[in-house]
Amino acid sequence: MTSDPAEWLRQAEYDMETAGVLMKEKRYIYVVFMSHLSIEKALKGLFVKKFSEEPPKTHSLIHMAETLKLHLPEHLNECIFLLNRVSVPARYPSDLQSLIDTYDDAKTRPLFVAAGEVLAWLKKKY
Repeated sequence: MTSDPAEWLRQAEYDMETAGVLMKEKRYIYVVFMSHLSIEKALKGLFVKKFSEEPPKTHSLIHMAETLKLHLPEHLNECIFLLNRVSVPARYPSDLQSLIDTYDDAKTRPLFVAAGEVLAWLKKKY
């Protein structure tokens, strides 16, 4: 695990770019996963920057945002809550086909766009 906040941000940006590639390829559940991962890494980089220590071993975006005492705009906060809720089933599906059937462009694109906005907002905190 890196102790360089800039490296966390580079990886977060790379993951969001990957989510964009997956969006074009209609691999929607992995768009959700990579969007979550991107925000998670950006939050962990901010944690390292703020506290000069290794970030907690958690995937909870809510926990990280609360620990950092971030006051995101409401629509971005909603994105974090939604990503937090839907990413676990995307990460560990109990029924892959059911999950594939759940996510389509109309459902995934707004989440992907909002995640990009969250990342842009977090980048301003670096």
